[in-house]
Amino acid sequence: MKKPPLIILTGPTAVGKTRTSIGLAKAAGGEIISADSMQVYRHMDIGSAKVTESEMDGVPHHLIDVLEPTEEFNVVTFQHMAKEAMAGIYERGHIPIVAGGTGFYIQALLYDIDFAADDGDAAFRKELEQLAAEKGPGYLHEMLDRIDPESAQAIHANNIKRTIRAIEFYHQTGKTISGHNAEQRVRESPYDFYYYVLNMDRAALYERIDRRVDLMIQQGLVDEVKRLAAMGCSRDMVSMQGLGYKEILAYLEGAYPLDEAVRIIKRDTRRFAKRQITWFKRERDVRWLDIREFEHDPGQIIQYILSELDFINGMQ
Repeated sequence: MKKPPLIILTGPTAVGKTRTSIGLAKAAGGEIISADSMQVYRHMDIGSAKVTESEMDGVPHHLIDVLEPTEEFNVVTFQHMAKEAMAGIYERGHIPIVAGGTGFYIQALLYDIDFAADDGDAAFRKELEQLAAEKGPGYLHEMLDRIDPESAQAIHANNIKRTIRAIEFYHQTGKTISGHNAEQRVRESPYDFYYYVLNMDRAALYERIDRRVDLMIQQGLVDEVKRLAAMGCSRDMVSMQGLGYKEILAYLEGAYPLDEAVRIIKRDTRRFAKRQITWFKRERDVRWLDIREFEHDPGQIIQYILSELDFINGMQ
């Protein structure tokens, strides 16, 4: 049977995915599925650099503004919601375009990865959570490093939930979660896909990131976080772990002055962009597009992508 078509347009934060993906969707008859771990949340617009309705220019977007900040969002939830959205897009005779920078989410959807989701061992999980509370996230991360160094390298030491999940998986199965995920990655994709990664000069990208953070502050990021805090959002929520949100929340709590919060956001966003690029370099069947070769013009990038799409060219 013929595989259904899928376009992926990704790259590091601030590289210009939003504008290019919307232009591509208009040209290719597509609808966009957001692969962003923060734009899924309502009330979190500035810090997530959420696409606005006017920017959408009539192109349908999915997985944006669908959850409250109090709700948890993870790769399994994304995979389920994205597949549901894709079913509707195919029914309408359109092409799904997955756009966003969360590589793990894209991988999960592209290869239909089985995360062996189950209830796990609640008592063991509670024990790990207690250890994290008493001895700090670094203690758990060291535990993970001893049993699964590859996962420890991929998971940030402060990401307690993912650290616990990796330890719990080993406890349940005797296998590392990195090994399990590697097995899943060699699966054949059920889609006829084209996977594009936008990239640019690293120094120029970092300048863009710094300008974007300054713009977020000018647009009212501090007030946005104040409103979220007033709604009861706290640092232990998944939503408030997003870049920009946890730092401004710390500033509001008196941990450091605003200029220090801004410096940390810029530094950590640059580090995040570097990790994104490293992730995409490890992925299979990726087409890298250096925007300098297209004179930083989304129109040229879109025309190039369209020229490669067999499932569109075959209809012409």
